[in-house]
Amino acid sequence: MSTQAEPRPAIGLLQRAAFVATFDRFAMPPMLVAIAVDLDVPLGAVVRAAGVYFLVYGLCQPVWGAVSDRFGRVATMRATLLLAGICSIASAATGTVLLLTIARGIAGGLFGAAYPAALIYLGDTVRADVRQRDVARLMVGTALGTALASVGAGIVADVLSWRVMFVLTGLAAMVLAARLAALPEPEREHHGGTFLRPLGDVGRSPVALFVLLCALAEGAVLLGTITLLPPAIEHAGASTTMAGVATGVYGVSVFASSAFVGRISQRWPPSRLILLGAAAAVLACATLAVWQDVAAGVAAAILLGLGWTAMHSTLQTWATEVLPAARATVVSFFAGSLFVGSSLAAVIAAGLADEGRYDVLFGACAVLAVPLGATAAGIRSRWRPAGPAAARP
Repeated sequence: MSTQAEPRPAIGLLQRAAFVATFDRFAMPPMLVAIAVDLDVPLGAVVRAAGVYFLVYGLCQPVWGAVSDRFGRVATMRATLLLAGICSIASAATGTVLLLTIARGIAGGLFGAAYPAALIYLGDTVRADVRQRDVARLMVGTALGTALASVGAGIVADVLSWRVMFVLTGLAAMVLAARLAALPEPEREHHGGTFLRPLGDVGRSPVALFVLLCALAEGAVLLGTITLLPPAIEHAGASTTMAGVATGVYGVSVFASSAFVGRISQRWPPSRLILLGAAAAVLACATLAVWQDVAAGVAAAILLGLGWTAMHSTLQTWATEVLPAARATVVSFFAGSLFVGSSLAAVIAAGLADEGRYDVLFGACAVLAVPLGATAAGIRSRWRPAGPAAARP
């Protein structure tokens, strides 16, 4: 495996891949109300469509991990981004919520290959002692994608049409698929055996299973909250544009927090970063459980950005380290668990969102964030990576 300290040419392209995938993912939440009005369906139906996107996004992660092992990280990103772009454009042409759900679900499954492949790429090419710094840099792409999609989607939906955003994400994905040809394919470790071998490794590792459980809960808390934030603000009386702008602050926060977390990760132990992120998540969700106006949404978005950067980047880095011999499998299942958790939260929340019971939804997220942060920090503080001779558990 290559051990260069920092693949500088790769970082920019990987950030762009993260940007496009995140842009598509966060374009829909600010437009949920606009889509529901245009298609003349209940809000809950469109929330469920978003949930299907996250569900398929998550369930496809193990598939893309295996595919990237067989055909390469870059080849996987290029092929899936091209097809995802086509499906995203097709989403703009749908006329019913059923067709939208199908198109968005397929697009989500394909876009889901980008970020995990980029993360595995870093695991293949960057030393463990500086990896979290580069994972935090990768989050710059997600931050920009989140901010621009959250703000831009609301404005475009108000001024033009929600369909325009899906055309833009589709075109951007197709262009990036071509640009990624410049990214060198990393060397990969091959341990022989079949796809079932790394699955068995993961199943026999209690720590790996715990990391996946953390990702499931984190998806429900952090991604579930940010998905519901725009409709909650609109329910409180704000316009689609204002809800999008408030949610876009989340991306700005992730951008700023990425630099902060990248610096302190060299001095702080991972368990402290997890506690910092969990505390920010609890405070954000508790704030939204009481208020859902624009000011509260902005404050919560700032806290959620810090929570995502501090806790999620730490858990992601842990996922790349816990089983080096099955890194692609663990990382792909980690991403899958994250978005399955988010989709389950969206499905559960659909009925309460229709009733405007956002206080209950955000309160539940605040409660769930407490054991998530406490147990993850406690176990991470006691965990030590295996030595070179013990790469397999």
